[in-house]
Amino acid sequence: MKLEVYFTPAELGERDLVGSVATVIDVLRATSTIVEAVANGARTIFPATDMDDAMRLAQAIGRHEVLLCGERGARRIEGFDLGNSPMEFTSAVVADKLVVMTTTNGTPALIAGQAADRCIVASYLNMNAAARDLAASGKPIVIMCAGRQDRFSLDDALCAGSLIRVLHELNGGRARLNDAAHAASALERRYRAHLAAVMRRTAAARQIE
Repeated sequence: MKLEVYFTPAELGERDLVGSVATVIDVLRATSTIVEAVANGARTIFPATDMDDAMRLAQAIGRHEVLLCGERGARRIEGFDLGNSPMEFTSAVVADKLVVMTTTNGTPALIAGQAADRCIVASYLNMNAAARDLAASGKPIVIMCAGRQDRFSLDDALCAGSLIRVLHELNGGRARLNDAAHAASALERRYRAHLAAVMRRTAAARQIE
């Protein structure tokens, strides 16, 4: 199994994804929010690059059919129905709804991931399911961290390391890793025993306090 990690979408081009199955991690909070929305009955999540793109897409689908969601600077966008906190995406709010979402880092990464043969989201909320899906694909795996404004983000790197650990368990430890995957694994091993405390100290966590 070939397994590569990229700490930001800016590190790779479309050709790096061709023939692979990709997963995007923006653990605080876009991919966690998407997992929560789907678990609570949302029919489809449409990622949008920016606010204008989100509003155009919502109008094209039919504004009455859509929940318009997203954030800039960790704050709900004015005029949008929801922000980007998983706690907002309850079954009472999102069940059977279409969701158009734009976030600072997560949705641009998801759109970049569409160059892969298949692209899924991953977070701690769906870690085992995401790992089983990736392992079953039989294709090279690319783990793309959303990062923060095209820079390294510790929270995403730790989640990537956790995902690699689960993939190793599923695959008997047989994988060819790139340097970033080795680094993510080492970080996760270093902080696993007190992961929650480390997560709370990351820049992304401090921004949403």
